[in-house]
Amino acid sequence: MKFFNKILLVSGISVMLLSCTGELDIQPEGTPTEASFWKTENDLITGANAMYKPLFDGEFYGRGLFWFINASDDMVTGRAKSEADNAKNFSSNYIAAGDLETQWNKRYNVIGVANRVIRNVDNIQTSQATKNKYLGEALFMSSRMYFELAYSYGNEKAGVPIIDRSKDPDPNPIPRAANVMENYTYIVNDLKRAAELLPTQAELPAKDYGRPHKAAAWALLAKVYLFMKDWKNAEFWANEVMTKGNRALLGNFADVFKAENNYSSEYIWSVPGTTKFTAWGSILPGVMLENKGWGEYNGWGYFQPTKELFDEYETGDLRRSATILKIGDKFTFNGKERIYASTNSLTGYQFNKYMDAFKYELKSGHVSANGDYPCTDLAVPIMRYAEVILIKAEALLMQGKSADQEINMIRVRAGLPVKNGCTLADLKHERRCELAGEWADRHRDLVRWGDAQAAYAKPLHGINGQVVWAARNFNPAVHNVWAVPQAEIVNSHGIIKQNEGW
Repeated sequence: MKFFNKILLVSGISVMLLSCTGELDIQPEGTPTEASFWKTENDLITGANAMYKPLFDGEFYGRGLFWFINASDDMVTGRAKSEADNAKNFSSNYIAAGDLETQWNKRYNVIGVANRVIRNVDNIQTSQATKNKYLGEALFMSSRMYFELAYSYGNEKAGVPIIDRSKDPDPNPIPRAANVMENYTYIVNDLKRAAELLPTQAELPAKDYGRPHKAAAWALLAKVYLFMKDWKNAEFWANEVMTKGNRALLGNFADVFKAENNYSSEYIWSVPGTTKFTAWGSILPGVMLENKGWGEYNGWGYFQPTKELFDEYETGDLRRSATILKIGDKFTFNGKERIYASTNSLTGYQFNKYMDAFKYELKSGHVSANGDYPCTDLAVPIMRYAEVILIKAEALLMQGKSADQEINMIRVRAGLPVKNGCTLADLKHERRCELAGEWADRHRDLVRWGDAQAAYAKPLHGINGQVVWAARNFNPAVHNVWAVPQAEIVNSHGIIKQNEGW
């Protein structure tokens, strides 16, 4: 992403210097206090830019919380990794282990920086338009982080802590919100304000592509309301995107996952990356690549599709081959056509969605030269326009209205015939096929629909029908949320309580 310039070490703001080439260089410049720092427009830009730095950690939007998405029936872990296996099996043995232990804190770090921007923006000597832009960004970023925390860890018994942004950070531990609805209410209030302040994507200069924009705030509002089961508001905000957001589906589904379309009409919000210098950005494409990349690149071999997902696609659905590689398929890797085979895949499948950058010669600059950090030039989608359409469809159906138009927008692009009288089952089918292997989160869909217990009571299979993952015991009373990281409970001296049953 080109818009990051200098970020100073300011009262806990991350230290970094990013040139327009994406080179990362650490350059401390003293530790001014919060009161002495927030004065100029450059201070505001510097402080706001610091919100984004944690997102380029490979485990933030690479693996990280994707281990929770991996619990779904769409994929299996692949290479042995006990932390991920235990999470997939809803075993408390994953607690206090590895990447998942840090995800809570990573997101609160972003919230902390966003809160500094919000608290200090009125002190800045600059135009109101500039203040509005960065205040809108901070409200959006805070909202996105709280949402990921709330739906992962919060339920009707306890939400996640809400930090009082009106005053300097409190060194004392903050208890959890009373319930997740308290979190969602807080988020929607911030997002409505963000939507008023943010520019449209069309108003952003190219160097600022990747920053939040008005349609991104509307889209996230729609999704939060969907999780609140407030169908009327979910419909309303999804419709705002569809009628005012200047968004449109690309004609070819596979084109969504090409770097040249990073900020196309289907873009809502993504995590950008660079393959140059010290690479940063989502490592998800390399994580899904065959382990050791057929001896040519250091793919990691995780998140392998199941036969259940493959079989979900209808005959003629163009999304299946764009989403999944199966043994015997032709594809291009490192500039050469080859036939897919694997020494790693438990299932005989690999996700194909993120493979476009690997079709070029590996030295062409589309993938990181360092296979230990296997990111590409694709801005990995966190949310895209097709999901907004499906949110509206679901909200309509839950109100007893027709969603034929919305569902058929998705089906026609997939090369499928239109349907009439679409039901919630049709919506679930399209959401699964359209968003497989993405941050939309199939596992969370199954949980919120009440389908997880039945789905996970069935084993998962590979291409030849072999069982690759045994049936699992999902207890909705416990496993509707994930365990709070043990470090947060310990560091709070017990003020933050564990979710019941974990």
